[in-house]
Amino acid sequence: MNHAAGSGEVDDRKLEELDRQECLELISPGGVGRVAFDDGEGPALMPVNYVVDGESVVFQTSVHGRLSRSLASLPAGAETRIAFGVDWIDDAAQKGWSVMLRGGAHRMSEEENAAAPRVESWAGGEREAHFRLTPTSISGRRVHRG
Repeated sequence: MNHAAGSGEVDDRKLEELDRQECLELISPGGVGRVAFDDGEGPALMPVNYVVDGESVVFQTSVHGRLSRSLASLPAGAETRIAFGVDWIDDAAQKGWSVMLRGGAHRMSEEENAAAPRVESWAGGEREAHFRLTPTSISGRRVHRG
């Protein structure tokens, strides 16, 4: 039996690994995720709106800014390795989940973009650069009580 440090109470917190399908189901509604990439000055992390398309993640960004300077400069079809993360946390209940995808991202061609689900940008403004992440690994964890 685990006890919470110094409290004498039973610690019923659990951390569980999620399988690929559970991870995809959790992120399937789309919304906001974070792209981890190297911007030439070192690791960077940027929030983006995204949609799930099969087992791929589609996101977009402006052609201006840090993410665009790193990814939008790619010619159509060229890939760069990135990580993409989505999580949900309930601080009060001390529960939540986190999903990470790693793989190659490429700038989508006009044809590929026309066939892909639409990404709705929360930030407004033009988001002319569209990308697809095709994951080589998908992992996740869930923490909860009980």
